[in-house]
Amino acid sequence: MNGELLTVLEHLEREKRIKREVLIQAIESSILTASKKRLGKNNDISIKIDDKTGEIKVFASFEVVKEIEDENGEITLSEAKKINPKAKIGDMINKEITPENFGRIAAQTAKQVIIQKIREAEREIVYNEYKDRIGDIVNGIIRRNERGAFIIDLGRTEGILPSKEQCPTEDYANGYRMRFYIVDVRTSSRGPEIVLSRTHPGFVERLFELEVPEIAEGTVEIKAVSREPGYRSKIAVTSTLDKVDSVGACVGLRGERVKNIVRELNGEKIDIVRYSPNISSFVENALSPAKLKSIRLDESANTMTIIVPEDQFSLAIGKKGQNARLTAKLVGWKIDIKREGDVDAVTAFTPKVELTSIPGVPDKIVADLIAAGFKTPGDLDSVDLDVIKSFKGVGEKTAPKIYDAIKAFASKEKSKTKLDALIAEKSKEINN
Repeated sequence: MNGELLTVLEHLEREKRIKREVLIQAIESSILTASKKRLGKNNDISIKIDDKTGEIKVFASFEVVKEIEDENGEITLSEAKKINPKAKIGDMINKEITPENFGRIAAQTAKQVIIQKIREAEREIVYNEYKDRIGDIVNGIIRRNERGAFIIDLGRTEGILPSKEQCPTEDYANGYRMRFYIVDVRTSSRGPEIVLSRTHPGFVERLFELEVPEIAEGTVEIKAVSREPGYRSKIAVTSTLDKVDSVGACVGLRGERVKNIVRELNGEKIDIVRYSPNISSFVENALSPAKLKSIRLDESANTMTIIVPEDQFSLAIGKKGQNARLTAKLVGWKIDIKREGDVDAVTAFTPKVELTSIPGVPDKIVADLIAAGFKTPGDLDSVDLDVIKSFKGVGEKTAPKIYDAIKAFASKEKSKTKLDALIAEKSKEINN
């Protein structure tokens, strides 16, 4: 038995990567449980397994007394001195009480407990391996369907692909190999549960990180992702270096990089959007190629109304409103897109007139504003003081003056636009 035990320990340590110390502790614990049932009422039984020889010994604790009244817990002084010559009355002595053939008997009795302990150790290893991998992509093979959820073979363990994480345009056939996104790792009575997804927006983000070296090295940053799984995704990117084109890097030579991702997503369309800190420019990029007439922002409600020419309306909202929904998710604002003819001229707002100059503001600062995405007078509503301070050559004292001049110009332009709209409406009424 001893040789067999060591062989089993070595095999489990090598094949299952479970430390021998963990296994020995599990076996000692299980044999202790069996020993207490077999060896009587002594509650101070301990087990010792030699990790070099595999020899199993059972010890019990006895109190040294003059006369024995309880054979299960007491020992005479003369017997105690055979174990420890320095023993005296009142001491506690550990005496070996290993029965003949105990190794075989204990192993049989404790077999199920040992197996359970080994399983627990294996589960802990799996949990520790995956708990820090939430947000990673793993390869797996589809094995079976259990009440709508697919069980995925990940190699050393299994993951689960719940129905809500399954892409509606994909078929999951047994034996098919796919890549999956880890959304959660949790413990359960059956062991660690690795929850996978094919629909999470993070899946698209991680695919770009794996496919585009510039993203992995930090030259290109992903600012936001919105997705309707199986149909279309939008991803907003920006570059930390002027010489690197963020959109071009994601598309790749002849579109190979984005094509690889589209193939992984089984044909899902992907729009790569150039990010801008200016919300008006950002939403304009996100709705491209639709041409916008004007944009009105309500920052207090985080909403915007977008006016588009009649012939651009269908392109702007997309099939069943998909383009508008994805854009709203991407920019984080509620969006209302209206046809130009449906908007009352009195409530129309700043047309998309290109910004050229601002009274009281140096041309260099105007150029910096345009470069930062503030391209029209209407865009200036969202300029804040920190943006002005970030421009080269602008100090703490001059920044507030420039900021006030910009806001005064924006307010004047807005009032002028409303007046022009009112005049246009009145003229229309007279002509009719």
